[in-house]
Amino acid sequence: MPPLLADTKNLLSDLIAHYSSKVDYLMIRLEESEGTDILLRGGKVETLSEGISIGGQVRACYRGGWGLSSFNQLASLKERIEEAITSARMVGDEVTILAPIEPIQAVCHIPLTGTNPRQIALSDKKQLCIDYADLLKSVDSRITTTSVRYADSAQDVTIATSEGALIEQSWVDMEMRFAATARNGETVQTGRETTGSRKAYEDLTGLEKQVKSAAQRAVSALSLPSVTGDVYTIVIDPILSGLFVHEAFGHLSEADMAYENPDLLEVMTIGRRFGPEELQIFDGAAPLGHRGSYFYDDEGTPATTTQLIKDGVLVGRLHSRETAGKLGEAPTGNARCLDYHYAPIVRMTNTWIERGKTPVADLFADIKEGVYARNWLGGMTNGEMFTFSAGEAWMIRNGKIAEPVKDVTLSGNVFQTLGDIEAIGDDFYWDESGGCGKGGQNGLPVGCGGPSLRIKDVVVGGEVA
Repeated sequence: MPPLLADTKNLLSDLIAHYSSKVDYLMIRLEESEGTDILLRGGKVETLSEGISIGGQVRACYRGGWGLSSFNQLASLKERIEEAITSARMVGDEVTILAPIEPIQAVCHIPLTGTNPRQIALSDKKQLCIDYADLLKSVDSRITTTSVRYADSAQDVTIATSEGALIEQSWVDMEMRFAATARNGETVQTGRETTGSRKAYEDLTGLEKQVKSAAQRAVSALSLPSVTGDVYTIVIDPILSGLFVHEAFGHLSEADMAYENPDLLEVMTIGRRFGPEELQIFDGAAPLGHRGSYFYDDEGTPATTTQLIKDGVLVGRLHSRETAGKLGEAPTGNARCLDYHYAPIVRMTNTWIERGKTPVADLFADIKEGVYARNWLGGMTNGEMFTFSAGEAWMIRNGKIAEPVKDVTLSGNVFQTLGDIEAIGDDFYWDESGGCGKGGQNGLPVGCGGPSLRIKDVVVGGEVA
């Protein structure tokens, strides 16, 4: 997409200069995006679309109160600014506190390493989905339902503020999701795989092995015994570790959760120990090449890498400028919005547990009876409590991986579970399949990573003995 025209830049500067005296802070965000959405269910095309979206938002802050107005016609920008200012002045009754940042003027593009999906014909994308759907169906006659979802988007965002920032930033994101459901009489099992990229269309091709494995897991699970529900020592693979650190711990690290909840803020006290000395947890958009990566967040704050847990101790949290200002901490560049219809809120970017030193094979040593869980099927969190379903699992017996089992759910309290980590593997994997939801803004691209973990005293659901 073309860079912002000079006359549009001048218009933004003139409007901000004219109106900035009426509020404490004023920001205009322009956005142009184009994308593809394809959904095949049961081999039939349910969605096949390409679209272009052009719009923007105005955010104004006055005495701590925020006004937001979105638009899709640049000609109405003056009226939208006045709406946002009026709203902010109606609700503001405190003090505007925004952590200071240096106003940046920059043009930046997150680079691709291969083909831009916007250069691929819609017919080719459709055929890719058909091929994967046929592959899912071909695995076994007991596969009754399949679905393949393809999505790509290219976004170009410009931010201008009353503090003098003017930032243009663009990127391309893409994702595919696969699911197969197998049935044998009354027994139904589902296998899923998801992948994503901000690098190249080629990352979505050649996935036959991964796609086929989703269907194979569904079929295999039809004849597997359910795990016996109990408390076990477990070993989880890097994909589940990434899911755990994002869902169970990452959201609690988002500072808007804390400053709006005094009880949580007390629990998430900086300096409190949560895990073993080997445990290191990070979040950051600065590492390039991941789906949560960028140069500047949606407030114009530079991307950072924030260490959340160091040597098992809580040392940081994720911030917007407002949460950083209210808590007297440094902004971290974690204010993100899904698109111009929404205000930026505190969101994770790429969240990971650093690799440890224990050889993966040694994680299983001396476990008399436990569970090894890989991949994910679903999950939910409620505050500090979590429940995740494993995509596949095996019993561990006398330090060895034994028979496969199904219906494995892992649940517990995140703080207790962090403290029960017994060993951290020396492997590591980045999972680029994440689409995070919060505050009605669902599907925001994120990255998750981690090593295999050994954790004691985990509640594993299944059949009751």
